[in-house]
Amino acid sequence: MNEIIDNIKHRFKNAGIVEQLIYANLAVFLLVFIFNTFGFLFKANTNFLVNWLALPSDTNQFLIKPWTIITYGFLHTKFLHILFNLIGLFYIGHLFKEYFTSKQVLNFYIYGTIFGGILFILSYNFFPVFSSSKDQNILMGASAGVYAILVGIATYLPNYQFKIPLIGFIKLWHIVALWIFLDIIQIPVNNAGGHFAHLGGALFGFFYVYTISNKKLNFMNPFKELFKKKEKKLKTVYNSGNKTPKGSYGYKSKNQREIDEVLEKIKKSGYDSLTQEEKDFLFKQGKN
Repeated sequence: MNEIIDNIKHRFKNAGIVEQLIYANLAVFLLVFIFNTFGFLFKANTNFLVNWLALPSDTNQFLIKPWTIITYGFLHTKFLHILFNLIGLFYIGHLFKEYFTSKQVLNFYIYGTIFGGILFILSYNFFPVFSSSKDQNILMGASAGVYAILVGIATYLPNYQFKIPLIGFIKLWHIVALWIFLDIIQIPVNNAGGHFAHLGGALFGFFYVYTISNKKLNFMNPFKELFKKKEKKLKTVYNSGNKTPKGSYGYKSKNQREIDEVLEKIKKSGYDSLTQEEKDFLFKQGKN
């Protein structure tokens, strides 16, 4: 038994941040069912752990359990719910990590969860339609954190393309725009709280990346040191327009033309579209 536990610890410590977030969600998922089983057998409260970790819509209950603004983002009680959330986290998280650091993946997940929870509570205590049920609803799931990561990378790389069978290439921002649109129109249909949480996470992801990308809006940035791009990516070879180095005859050097071609390819199809030779070339230029 100790060997199994040590093996799990080793795998967790050596996993990437995306995998660690997935493991954390799975661990809580299993704990919920273990608690439910023992609660059933001993005729105790089977929803103890859920009530302890889920985010309540009522502000008075939230003040008693303030930790739920984060813990709800790791809580699932249905298999399909956690399956789709973790599949999304796996693919979107690794895409995000291609351009940013592991710390930033974690920060976006946590802050997206917090902002999603805040919008959930505000919506249930502001809109009259929820006045009769605001003390009866709870929020759970990783969706808000995943939305923050998704919208963050879509804001940074709006023209990144995915190839979808039978459809062809589609830009990342088109996918995100469709999902957000579906969230908005489904608010009156079902799971209104979940949709508000999605929008809260999406708003954080968008405004944060937009803010740090626009020097005129730096005064809005409350987490200045949180989001720094990886230095190894496009460090000193960024396309600088009219300031491009020139050869002795006033034309761009061969080296700079090759750099521009690679950058243009990234702009159109994303970093993953580069060949290994192009990646090595770009990395070598970043060191110079």
